[in-house]
Amino acid sequence: MYRKEGDTAGEPGPAAATAATGLGPLLVSLQLTDSAFPSGFYTLSHSLEGYAQAGAVDADSLPSLLADLLLHGVGPADATALALAHRATAAGDPEAVVRIDEHLFATKLGREMRQAATRTGRQLLDLGHEVFGRPEIGDYYERVVRREAPGTQAVAAGVVHAATGVPVRQAVAADLFAFCASFAGAALRLRLTDHRTTQTLLRGAAPVIEATVDAALRRELDDVGATVFASDVMSGRHERAEARLFAS
Repeated sequence: MYRKEGDTAGEPGPAAATAATGLGPLLVSLQLTDSAFPSGFYTLSHSLEGYAQAGAVDADSLPSLLADLLLHGVGPADATALALAHRATAAGDPEAVVRIDEHLFATKLGREMRQAATRTGRQLLDLGHEVFGRPEIGDYYERVVRREAPGTQAVAAGVVHAATGVPVRQAVAADLFAFCASFAGAALRLRLTDHRTTQTLLRGAAPVIEATVDAALRRELDDVGATVFASDVMSGRHERAEARLFAS
């Protein structure tokens, strides 16, 4: 007969075992960055498809483009907002989270990027509340549903990571890796690389991720904003493309 772990006295259940080993936050961040987690990241190319359509990127220039997007785009904008939202959530200040969310949304210049950020953010909050059951996640999701906050992906990730006990540095690093994995997956589907080279691309991005995390943790709200104007241009062109594989 089937018996759940922990049914016998003295035998710890899975939740207790995870708490005892201290692996809970790590397992949460691994789950959230897994490509199988249906937040919608797989539908995004992060402007890469626009670059490919313009013939402005190839296999050799992929690492440089990814590094530039991390250091000057995702890092100063999304990663910084994530860190700030994480701290505000941990401090029990949802109003501060809303201000961070609105600020980040305002820095996204193109319609395509704004829609991508809010669609994936809303999905993350909805599913995160169902999976992890933390009230902070559900409360913020309700704010987004009531249109009291835009619900950008980075801020949603900050809320979910903080509510589930993932340390802020680990949360920022995990989300940046998820961005890199999504970018690499898009490059693969656009036939700019192959499966083996994709792994080399991800490994090569590790030092850039570390530098981006360190910088994001030092910034304040007034610093939030990207300076990747070529990416904005490519995204704008992508919005008007006759055929598109990705939503951004």
